[in-house]
Amino acid sequence: MTLRDRRVQALLAALALVAAAATAYALIIRDDERALADRQAEIAARSRQVMPFDLERTTHRFAKAATGGVQTVTSDDPGDAEQVRLIREHLTAEAAGFGKGDYGDPASIHGGEMPGLRELEQGHSRIAIRYTELPGGARITYTTTDASLIAALHAWFDAQVTDHGRHAEHG
Repeated sequence: MTLRDRRVQALLAALALVAAAATAYALIIRDDERALADRQAEIAARSRQVMPFDLERTTHRFAKAATGGVQTVTSDDPGDAEQVRLIREHLTAEAAGFGKGDYGDPASIHGGEMPGLRELEQGHSRIAIRYTELPGGARITYTTTDASLIAALHAWFDAQVTDHGRHAEHG
């Protein structure tokens, strides 16, 4: 076998290895996408048990800030008085609960191991939580000077956006 033949064989072997790796990678990505879609469907089903408003007619926004963040829920139709009322009732109750360290609703939707959740429950006394009505819904503002709680809030926001998929966005 000539040097050239050995080089061709080595090149073909390398190309076969690259093709196999690319195929494996594509299968892993597809499995990850399927798992995420399954989780988002599960989260939507649990959300309907906890949140009284219609996920299909509302939008959640989670905006990170240097001192915490802002969670906003608005009706996609600001004139939909029923959705606006349900949003406001829910966020009023959530803000009151969060201020006492009760993050039971998010835990029941996302699971007790949700990123940031444990830290928020334990550090709730160091987070100022303010509820505000908006024309089409409401918002909760979280403010703290504790860097670890800011990181927990940001992780919690990221988990919300990922888990809620098309029903939530970074704002």
